[in-house]
Amino acid sequence: MRFINLSTATWRKSSYSNPDGGACVEVCDDFADILAVRDSKDPQGPVLVFPAESWTAFVSAVEDGQFRM
Repeated sequence: MRFINLSTATWRKSSYSNPDGGACVEVCDDFADILAVRDSKDPQGPVLVFPAESWTAFVSAVEDGQFRM
């Protein structure tokens, strides 16, 4: 496992976030091979880090409706 310094990361809020600040995620795609995700309400809290290709596959599956019940 390698250390990833996110102290100067550029975060952007999901376009699906609601305007009152609830249920928001932020992503950092500053790195070529990873994507970081955090809760916008807790910016100093934990960060989830995914391989970029895994995140792309996840987003594609969501867009394709594979997680609908």
